[in-house]
Amino acid sequence: MRRKFLLWVFLGLGMMAFAQPPANYYSSADGLTGEPLKRALHNIVKGHTSISYAQLWTAFWSTDNKGNGIVWDMYSDRPGGTPAYTYQLSVDQCGNYNGEGDCYNREHSWPQSWFNNDGVARTDLHHIFPTDGFVNSKRSNYAFGEVKSASWTSTNGSKLGSCKTPGFNGTVFEPIDEYKGDFARALMYMSVRYYQEDGSWGTSDMTTKSVIKPWAIDLLLRWNKMDPVSQKEIDRNNAIYDDYQRNRNPFVDHPEYADMIWDPHWDVEEYSLNNPQPNRVIVYDLCGRIVLKSNIMNEEEDILSLKNRLQQGCYLIQLLDGNRILSNKKMLVN
Repeated sequence: MRRKFLLWVFLGLGMMAFAQPPANYYSSADGLTGEPLKRALHNIVKGHTSISYAQLWTAFWSTDNKGNGIVWDMYSDRPGGTPAYTYQLSVDQCGNYNGEGDCYNREHSWPQSWFNNDGVARTDLHHIFPTDGFVNSKRSNYAFGEVKSASWTSTNGSKLGSCKTPGFNGTVFEPIDEYKGDFARALMYMSVRYYQEDGSWGTSDMTTKSVIKPWAIDLLLRWNKMDPVSQKEIDRNNAIYDDYQRNRNPFVDHPEYADMIWDPHWDVEEYSLNNPQPNRVIVYDLCGRIVLKSNIMNEEEDILSLKNRLQQGCYLIQLLDGNRILSNKKMLVN
């Protein structure tokens, strides 16, 4: 059988920075791009185990526990600094609030009004986060965007105000840079999970049913790149899969899927060369096991020559200069 290879850069992330989905979880999506990839991912993650709205409070112990029962609130957290306030899981649930620091509640990053309170989406943990109740109310059901002139700013720097993102000039909410990718990947998950299951959904400044509008998808693609997948997201994705819903956010496991679906200029045969040039390659399977190590002289030719040494499947390829990791790529062998 003739083998073809698709190579792409893994967005500059280290090999072990990715969540580890079950073996073959995404095999039906291999080799696809655009609408066929979106449809394949929908079929993989649909039909998840749905929990009740009340169970979200309990789930946050697994999904958003910063340690010692402290809520990981992306609207109040200040990475590298001391937060102005913290919440204890279960103890500080809203409740009434008059300002920041009073209590936390359940933030639907894809607001409920956008999907007309659809029962399954209303409790889908992949887009629901514990956040300060007052900041949540400020965000309301505004689109995410980049703020030109802020009318209100939270203690950690999240902003509400007029939009400077090309394509939209209304009011938007902008989280801090450290969490823009988290929210981008949550919204892209929703667009895929409820693909063609959105008959009762409404529209918003950012969406038409489950379809993200062009100006907004351009924004989310940028945020997906500028704020790469974090260990927080990996742990959260694993907890949702293992403990509750038995489905995953594909864009946490494979952030490159975002460009493969929505970027019309995506070219699966393009890949980047690094300077200095790599002299070693390590090949992993999707469970993170090493299947091959080799010295290389010419990156392009030597990587392609691996076709004679690998079976069909999907592999992660790590390029090194000595012990220094230069880049990571994905190889699909058909």
